[in-house]
Amino acid sequence: MSEHRRKQPQPQGGQGGGRAAARRAAQRPTGRRADPSRGVPTASHSDSHEPEPSYGGRAEARKAAQRGRRRGAEGGGAGAGGHGGGRRGGGPDGPGRGRGGRPGKKRLIDYPRHDKYGWRRWMPSWKLVTGLFIGFLGGLMAAGSIAYALVEKPQVSLASKAQNNVYLWDDGTPMVSTGGEVNRQIVGIEQIPAAMQNAVISAENKTFREDSGVDPMGIGRAVFNMAKGGQTQGGSTITQQFVKNAMLSQDQTFKRKFEELFISIKVGADMEKPDIMAGYLNTSYYGRGAYGIQAAARTYYGVDARELNPSQCAFLATLLKGATYYDPNGNPSIDANATQKSNTERATKRWRWILDEMVKDGHLEAAERAKYGKFPMPDPPKKNAQLGGQVGYLVDLAKAYFINNNDKYTAEDLAKGGFEIKTTFNKKKVNALNKAVTEIYKANIDPEKRPKTDTHVQFGGASVEPSTGKIVAIYGGQDATKHFTNNADQTGAQVGSTFKPYVLAAAMRDGVRDPELGPEQGAESRTKVSPDKSEYNGKNKLKIKDYNGDIWTNEKGEEWHQRNDGDENYEDINLREAMKVSANSPFVQLGMDVGIPQVREAAVDAGLLADSLPGGSNPSFSIGIADPSAIRMAGSYATFADNGTQRDPYSVQEVKKEGVRVFKYDKKPQSTFDADIAQNVTDVLKSVVMEKGGTGTSAQLPDGREVAGKTGTTDGNKSAWFVGYTPQLSTAIDMYRLDDDAENKNRKFLEMYGTGGQDTIHGASFPADIWREYMTVAMKGKEALKFPEPSPIGEAVYGGGVPSPEPTPTEQPSEKPSEKPSESPSEEPSESPSPTESCEQWNGCEDGGPGNPGGPGGEDPGGVIGDPGSSTSPPPETGDPEGGDGGGLFGGQGGRGQ
Repeated sequence: MSEHRRKQPQPQGGQGGGRAAARRAAQRPTGRRADPSRGVPTASHSDSHEPEPSYGGRAEARKAAQRGRRRGAEGGGAGAGGHGGGRRGGGPDGPGRGRGGRPGKKRLIDYPRHDKYGWRRWMPSWKLVTGLFIGFLGGLMAAGSIAYALVEKPQVSLASKAQNNVYLWDDGTPMVSTGGEVNRQIVGIEQIPAAMQNAVISAENKTFREDSGVDPMGIGRAVFNMAKGGQTQGGSTITQQFVKNAMLSQDQTFKRKFEELFISIKVGADMEKPDIMAGYLNTSYYGRGAYGIQAAARTYYGVDARELNPSQCAFLATLLKGATYYDPNGNPSIDANATQKSNTERATKRWRWILDEMVKDGHLEAAERAKYGKFPMPDPPKKNAQLGGQVGYLVDLAKAYFINNNDKYTAEDLAKGGFEIKTTFNKKKVNALNKAVTEIYKANIDPEKRPKTDTHVQFGGASVEPSTGKIVAIYGGQDATKHFTNNADQTGAQVGSTFKPYVLAAAMRDGVRDPELGPEQGAESRTKVSPDKSEYNGKNKLKIKDYNGDIWTNEKGEEWHQRNDGDENYEDINLREAMKVSANSPFVQLGMDVGIPQVREAAVDAGLLADSLPGGSNPSFSIGIADPSAIRMAGSYATFADNGTQRDPYSVQEVKKEGVRVFKYDKKPQSTFDADIAQNVTDVLKSVVMEKGGTGTSAQLPDGREVAGKTGTTDGNKSAWFVGYTPQLSTAIDMYRLDDDAENKNRKFLEMYGTGGQDTIHGASFPADIWREYMTVAMKGKEALKFPEPSPIGEAVYGGGVPSPEPTPTEQPSEKPSEKPSESPSEEPSESPSPTESCEQWNGCEDGGPGNPGGPGGEDPGGVIGDPGSSTSPPPETGDPEGGDGGGLFGGQGGRGQ
């Protein structure tokens, strides 16, 4: 105010009492200092340096005093201290004062607090906390009211309109359009048995008829799990589950959970309990493509829902926990734990529990419960007619692959439809493989003419591109609507000698161990093996040793004597020739020298699944007691075809939902073998098919196209394989007899002596014939590429008792250098291992040793009964003159090989 301060009037008259009064008025304190920026004089004595003004009289003195008080008030600021003057205000920053020391204006929200110091200044008052809480509740109630008003109750009729899934061939053309095997049909509550309603109440929500329909704790857990990035839980009450089932969008998001909460509240308040129950049972998924209780009743028991008895109702309620794991039919293609046996055990246990809970809850009389002691086994699955032939197997394989290889969509989501799935299957190749199997079957297998040998005959097959891993064709069985097991997937059929390439690959990559050093130094003392320079004892009934020279025995102390195909003796034989004629003894001993763990690792690196390989260190591991699928066998041989690059076989290229891509195959290949190892394996397998005397010559293709492959037959003649490849395509074909009844309770592999009118079935017969017929069509028009020439690999190794050449053979005949040296190297090495030196070293190996007189071909490819990792089948009555793998010989039990 200094810029606008009035000019004081000049004194008039005397300076007596009036002047003294004016002086006293001027000296009276007028409040805290004025803002210096405004030029207002302060009331501090120390700052009063201006000349004292003179006043005319008492009236002027009074006016001056009033002006001083007004200026003091203006300088006090916006504080709430009451008076405008004095030092009690503290200063410009003191409490209760505004900027410049003025009294403060009153605020609606007093934060930071005006009348507190230090940390108390930042502590909200109880009024502020209470106000905010009330405001929050009010806002929440307002938002909830709006959300409640906007959401709509679920309409079951809309939820029932599931879309079809469209499956496409590899070129994008339609294969089949299907939304599941059974369509949903909505039924009223009066058509749903009370036993079905009570079963789900006892199993899932005992307070259903009394509760409000919402479980806040359950929703809180779901939201918390989502926040952590984990799986969300389903609704805790039947009402919430009904809402979840009926919501068209199943995306696990906060938005959907928020909507689900308010819809559940609305449903609980506005809908009657019977309507909620009917909605829940009509929208639930029961497996096998069945949505709703009516579809489930027809799918599993062939009756309408109203005809279900309490025992059947309890089973259907069991399925609501997860049909993948409680359908007795099983679904191992989706989860290896969902086998028929495991699922039946789980379903039986829960079915029994639900019935007992119904009795406890007063929903079922104890006398009525006592009638249901036997599990109500449902009917076998039924397939839609459009899923007949090979299409059903293709759809099942693609469906399982998508479910197992995406993080968002489940089997239930897929069953609701709306997906477009582009597969890897090539229509031409699928038809060619189906035709090849069908023609061979019709020409040779006649169950009416030979009921004892030709019934239950099954074929399986798969074809994989080495350069991509695409499964371009499979043969799953005669008809997917009649034979439900996909024979291209794992069936339990052992692979026999088609396993030998993994042993050879391990020997070239890891090498054999030095028998003179302990296992700790084994890695440092290994010798990598050359398939052409190395020689192994190919003698029949060879006594197998551990790598250190000790005779291998099982836990009972029994020795292992390895049999060859037809009891053939090969004496000393290099590994290429041993693979070509499929001699067992060399590869069993080679596997022991390398180590079963290394052989197992090589098989997995090639592409077999670890869970298809037996555990333990049984010598027969090296000749095929494993039971991988045809898909995996084709895929693992494709690793060798592509120079050691391993790709997991896959059946789905991409998936779209409502035009938006939700899945695309993007797995990267792995280099698991050096190219020279893979190329040497291929070169040896090429000898099996392309050279005279090989067991796979029947698989040769027209025009001299190069083929590499291997035959395989198991003990007891229970399965036969041919797996082979060109540079562009790898295909596996297997054949077996499996007594598989309608309920899949007694799965039993049967012998194939006499099947198809042949004395024995081996890999070179029907499997190789099918392979040749299919591959001739599949490769038509393709360039006849050649395999790469392999570089020499490894060193000469002598195993199984074969003596290594003497390092100084010229020193002994020094006196007679002309004749003796030429005879000694030629005759002695050939005679020495064979009956004298070798049999003495192996303790009588020709006759099987003391107490082991020898015997017919062994049935068990795993070896001795009771040995870890072996089969326990009894020996067959007749031998196999031509094929059969595996089999150790304990007291004459042995195996054949091809």
